[in-house]
Amino acid sequence: MAERLRVSRPVRETDAALDLDALIAADEPVILRGRAADWPLVRAGRGSPQEAAAYLRSFDVGRPVTSYVGDPAIRGRFHYDATATAMNFAAERSGLGAFLDRLLGQIGAADAPSLYLGSTDLDDYLPGFRADNALIPVGDLFDRHPPLASIWIGNRTIASAHHDMSNNVAVCAVGRRRFTLFPPEQVANLYPGPLAPTPGGQVVSMVDFAAPDLDRYPRFADAVAAGSVADLAAGDVLVYPALWWHHVEALDDFNVLVNYWWNAAPAFMDTPMDTILHGLLSLRDRPAHERQAWRAMFDHYLFGDAAAVAAHLPEAARGPLAPLDEAGARQLRAYLLHRLNR
Repeated sequence: MAERLRVSRPVRETDAALDLDALIAADEPVILRGRAADWPLVRAGRGSPQEAAAYLRSFDVGRPVTSYVGDPAIRGRFHYDATATAMNFAAERSGLGAFLDRLLGQIGAADAPSLYLGSTDLDDYLPGFRADNALIPVGDLFDRHPPLASIWIGNRTIASAHHDMSNNVAVCAVGRRRFTLFPPEQVANLYPGPLAPTPGGQVVSMVDFAAPDLDRYPRFADAVAAGSVADLAAGDVLVYPALWWHHVEALDDFNVLVNYWWNAAPAFMDTPMDTILHGLLSLRDRPAHERQAWRAMFDHYLFGDAAAVAAHLPEAARGPLAPLDEAGARQLRAYLLHRLNR
C-alpha cells in the first residue's frame, strides 16, 4: 500500500539562470542540476564523509550546537511519541566537532541512532563558509532581502512534511536527499499535527509517509496525486516557494544540506500564523452563518484589491487601510495589543 502511494511525478528541472525572483514567481518547485557542483564542500564530500567533515571543521569557531538524537526504532523519522504531546527524540548540546565525530563513527552501523543537526546559522557557527561556497549568480535579490542561511547535517533522517513561511533555496551539498513537495492547498489532505509543540518549529503532517494509514488519513491519497518529488544528488539545487509543504529524506549515512530562506515581505510585517491563532480565538467557534459573513469581510479587506478598499476615503482618513510602513505597523500593533489585553 505504501509503495503504491508514493509520489512519482518529478519536479520540473531547468537550465535557466538562477533568477530567484522569476523562479519563485512561477509558483512551483524547480531543480537546477549541478548548480553547486563546484562548491568546495561538494568536492570534499565526493572524496569521503571524513573529508567533508574536515572541511566543515575548518570554519568551526567552537560555539556549542544543538543536535537531535532518536532511538533506532524511530527509523530516522523525527516526530511525536504515541501521545502526540511530546517528541520521539531528545535534544543535546555539544561542540560541532564532537557531533561530527559521533556521526562519522556511526557510518555503516545497522543500529545507528538517528542524528540530526538542524537549521544552524552559517554566519554564526561557520563564519566564512558562505563566502567560500557562494550561491551565484542571484542578482541583487539577497541584497534586497537578506536570507537566513542555515546548514543541516545528519545521517538517514526524515523531516516530516511541513511548510515554511519563506521561500527556499536548498543545496544538497553532501549525500543524497529526496524532497516530496505539495502545493499549499493540500494542507487538509496532509493532516497537520498540533500547533504546539512541534518537532522543529512548524506544524508537521501526522502521516507516516513510509506506511500511510489510509483508514485514519484517507485524504492523503489525494495529496499524493497532487505531489511531486525531487531526488537530489550532491551539487543539485532545489528552489520552492513559501508555504509549499515538503517532506525531506536524507538517504545516506552522512548528509549535508545548505539552505537560504528569504521573504519579500517587509520586516515590520507580522507572521500570518499569528492571524490564524487570533482567528481561532475570535472566529472559529462562531455560528456558521457568521463565519461565512466574516469570510466576505476578509476577502474585502485582505484578499481583494488593497487600493480599492480605501479609494473612496480621504487620504487622511485611511489609517491602517493605507499602505503600511514601519511607523504604521507599530501603531497598528500597539492598538491590537491594547485590544488583546482587555
